[in-house]
Amino acid sequence: MKGKSLFMAILIGGSLLSCNTTPGESETGRKEKSEIIGKANPKIENGVMTPEVLHGFGRVGSFEVSPDKSSILYQVTYVSIPQNKTNPELFIMKSDGSEKKQLTITNTSESNPQWINGGKKIAFLGNETGTSQIWSMNPDGGGMTQISDVESGIDGFKFSPDGNKVIFIKSVKSVETASDRYPDLKNASGRVVDDLMYKHWDHWVESVPHPFVADLSGHKLSNIKDLMEGEPFESPLAPFGGIEQLAWSPDSKTIAYTSRKKTGKDYAVSTNSDIYFYDLESGEVRNMTEGMMGYDINPQFSPDGTMLAWQSMERDGYEADKNRLFVMEISSGEKTYLTEEFDDNCDSFIWGEDNNTIYMVSSVKGTSQIYSVSLATKQIKALTEGKQNYLSISLGAEGLIASRQSMSQPTEVYNVNINIGEATNISQENKHILDQLQMGEVEERWIETTDGKQMLTWVVYPPNFDPAKKYPALLYCQGGPQSTLDQFWSYRWNLQMMAANGYIVVAPNRRGVPGFGSEWLEQISGDYGGQNMRDYFSAIDAVAAEPYVDENRLGATGASYGGFSVFWLAGNHNGRFKAFFSHAGIFNLEAQYLETEEMFFANWDMGGPYWDKSNAIAQNTYANSPHRFVEKWDTPIMISHGELDYRILASQGMMAFNAAQLRDIPSRMLIFPDENHWIAKPQNGILFQREFFRWFDHWLK
Repeated sequence: MKGKSLFMAILIGGSLLSCNTTPGESETGRKEKSEIIGKANPKIENGVMTPEVLHGFGRVGSFEVSPDKSSILYQVTYVSIPQNKTNPELFIMKSDGSEKKQLTITNTSESNPQWINGGKKIAFLGNETGTSQIWSMNPDGGGMTQISDVESGIDGFKFSPDGNKVIFIKSVKSVETASDRYPDLKNASGRVVDDLMYKHWDHWVESVPHPFVADLSGHKLSNIKDLMEGEPFESPLAPFGGIEQLAWSPDSKTIAYTSRKKTGKDYAVSTNSDIYFYDLESGEVRNMTEGMMGYDINPQFSPDGTMLAWQSMERDGYEADKNRLFVMEISSGEKTYLTEEFDDNCDSFIWGEDNNTIYMVSSVKGTSQIYSVSLATKQIKALTEGKQNYLSISLGAEGLIASRQSMSQPTEVYNVNINIGEATNISQENKHILDQLQMGEVEERWIETTDGKQMLTWVVYPPNFDPAKKYPALLYCQGGPQSTLDQFWSYRWNLQMMAANGYIVVAPNRRGVPGFGSEWLEQISGDYGGQNMRDYFSAIDAVAAEPYVDENRLGATGASYGGFSVFWLAGNHNGRFKAFFSHAGIFNLEAQYLETEEMFFANWDMGGPYWDKSNAIAQNTYANSPHRFVEKWDTPIMISHGELDYRILASQGMMAFNAAQLRDIPSRMLIFPDENHWIAKPQNGILFQREFFRWFDHWLK
């Protein structure tokens, strides 16, 4: 791809794309490129969404506004079901959405697009050489040049403001392996384990991410230095942290990075991460958040470099603690808690150009909106409203540029007028599909709970809903347990697709869901099987009482904690439901306590170990373990799990399936040997959806 130009256009799937070719390239090579995964135009019958249609949407990812605010870079990932793979590509458009152009079309991944050289060049991650490396190109897509050649590849990067240096993320070896210890046993597969956190999420921990800095000499990196050389700690935080956890100071002299400087058991039981400053001239490292005991992540310097903002949690070991917005005056170290009077999370943020305003995104009452925060007064003002989720934001020429989704639309890029709160879809990536689909109405419904509180419940109706008919209904149980149930769009748990298959979907923001204040959020900790389960019953009972719902055709489904909820409901529903589907759910809480990897989560949410008989909270948790109610199971149940899931092991799903089989409960299991807590591979995703509806259609229709 080195030195390639973009001079050929081809028609793929009904969309005009630019094709990378090299002068003198063979006809065979060009034919192979014509089969690259691109924009799809799936066949849609009667306006109904299907799993195949769902996977036809272009998945809009990260974006970046040019320094002069005139143009926007953005990433779109396309899916091929036959090839069973995804393909991220890069696009550019004017800030008003005009002059869209696809910059890359390859059989490799292009991601993480950034403006460099004051907007004269574009940098991105490409993996044509087999590992992800930094490449650059002109804004018209020409002049592609590989910048880095780092062994084993790069996971993310940021250029310094002066353009002379780059910080990047690379994995480094962190433990001695068996073959290191015994060089004559190169093919030995055994792992010798002496401490906790030997596996994480979906992999065995033998390396950790580190931040590196390098000089940019011409078009190559030189003088590469590991900022945490010799340290066995991680930065950014695994498994989900990325380049957003590192930041350059405006003068390019300081790097801020996020790290949890712990290993083994100490790492497994703690969430205490900190923000560190690395001085490029002296090599000095300073802990800027020492004494702040929870997660401290995502540092951002103010435009003038005098302040630092970051997200902070207060309590060690509590991963769902309130995500607070903090600012520090760097010269004095004085810290200010900006969102102290705001009883919900700061989900993401950016600095305004005036050094006195921060724009943040927060999920409040079932939607995610944009807010402004004044440093001078701590006043927080909502700038948007409506049934949508804003995800990430950036400064635009007149207002903000933001990514946004809803239950009825996948992510797109929007131009947001912050004065009146109006937003315009400027990417329009999926208009050609959405125009052909009939979406169901999404109703905001407030239902009284058993303790007299009001609970927001999203009710999604089938397209062309007829109140004179009777419909089956599905209770959707949210995972987390403390994750938002707002206007999300999902390629697995898509509520509109459930509705398109003829179901009324009931999605309650039960106790433990963020966006309704800290009391509502925290009630669930130590109360698994308690009030949040009664909240589920309140929601499904209220909707089932409607004349258009067939109370004899109710199902329940969910994943992770939602899967736990399904297992618990199976033994406690008193005949309400006629079928269940649980994915990646906890079945045996005692086993889960010792099987999971992040012990801080188990200690906080379950209250502690099951062997501590003096701990009333823990004992109440384990008394409500779903496996204790199997003797009351009487309803068909299907179970799905991934064998690479190290958060909730597949043995949990297998135990539940075996219990159902031994009790002669109609049951089915769907196991994915190559998936983790999610289902990422396209054909596995299609299989999941087909089996999901085959199961519920059999028992509820």
